[in-house]
Amino acid sequence: MTVPAASAPVTFDSAHTDMVHDAQLDYYGKRLATCSSDRTIKIFNVIGETQVHLADLVGHEGPVWQISWAHPKFGSVLASSSFDRSVIIWKETQENVWEKIYVSPPTLHESSINSISFAPQELGLQLACGSSDGSISIIQHVPGTGWEASKKGLERAHPIGCTSVSWAPASQPGSLVSQVAAGSAPAKRLVSAGCDNAVKVWGFNEAAKEWKVEQVLEGHSDWVRDAAWAPNVGLPMNTIASCGQDGQVFAWTQNEAGSPWKKLLIMDFKVPVWRVSWSVTGNILAVSDGNHTVTLWKEQLDGTWAQIQSVQ
Repeated sequence: MTVPAASAPVTFDSAHTDMVHDAQLDYYGKRLATCSSDRTIKIFNVIGETQVHLADLVGHEGPVWQISWAHPKFGSVLASSSFDRSVIIWKETQENVWEKIYVSPPTLHESSINSISFAPQELGLQLACGSSDGSISIIQHVPGTGWEASKKGLERAHPIGCTSVSWAPASQPGSLVSQVAAGSAPAKRLVSAGCDNAVKVWGFNEAAKEWKVEQVLEGHSDWVRDAAWAPNVGLPMNTIASCGQDGQVFAWTQNEAGSPWKKLLIMDFKVPVWRVSWSVTGNILAVSDGNHTVTLWKEQLDGTWAQIQSVQ
């Protein structure tokens, strides 16, 4: 079988005046948001190899670490997190005109907010935020009431700092092959990573109305820089990828809710690994490392992972 040649990566000048920390495509893959130490967020229209600058979002007083798009059912909504301890949620009210619809209160977090992630659209407009103060907050828009923020159960998620948060897919594992799973309520789970060398899986207890740790995944020997829950197309398995300062990238799998998580080392890069990101279908993992390289990995039929592409 002949594998088609991968298309060459497209690069362009973002016009940021300092380091770019994050770049995220929207749900349709047509608009790109970037954020930088220059304290700005930029929005681009992306069509093939053509990029058109649409807007600059200015509001943070420190480096902007991460951005996250909400599902389009809520409109054009984008969140940003910063070293200035704030989260701003932006909405496009007119074409290329963005307004702040939420700014976190200064009391929400005591340190830099390092990571943000919008929940699956089945759970409503919710945003998870991980901070260097060790806590995770959940910001939620309640129809008829407005914005609410809570940390219940997440006040000391990672005592010496949280570096990453990622939501589980709303579809229950096995919903494609099981009528019971298909009829279940949407899953409300999170994975987080921190400076305590740990990856933690959280579940929301509806009776107590608080988050509880389901599992602590141990394997990294230094700070865990990122953790990402793979999209689930209804197959009976949960998968999480994690990467760390120790250079290791792990795949963690769980066959069904409540069962043990299994750890598999994908690769030891021997240099710090900064981010992991899944493809839309959850079968390809992108890894960015301290050698300024992005590699793409895919699980083989025998359960091992193989590199399929490298971009420098």
